[in-house]
Amino acid sequence: MNDTNPANPATHDSQQGAARLKLNRLFRMQWEPAQDAHVLLYPEGMVKLNQSAAEILRRCDGTRDVAAIVADLERTFNTTGIAPEVETFITHAVERGWLEQQHD
Repeated sequence: MNDTNPANPATHDSQQGAARLKLNRLFRMQWEPAQDAHVLLYPEGMVKLNQSAAEILRRCDGTRDVAAIVADLERTFNTTGIAPEVETFITHAVERGWLEQQHD
């Protein structure tokens, strides 16, 4: 698995929680049968995602902020208290350049 960041890492924004996030245009997420997992594809390689990462990234479509993503995940999977883990993953994804803020 190669998870090198092909884009400049986004800087952490204190307003990230309110930002609407989307997948960076350099990446494409898809189901990969050979990997039996969702993957992020980019020109230099591929990142294999676990199920939780894929569920979070699927919701980063530029229309929802972190709170809305967490609420949707909690509703979908009938759970609560996952905000810290989701926020940590999103911070990681932003730092790696996988996600960017949606600009109007």
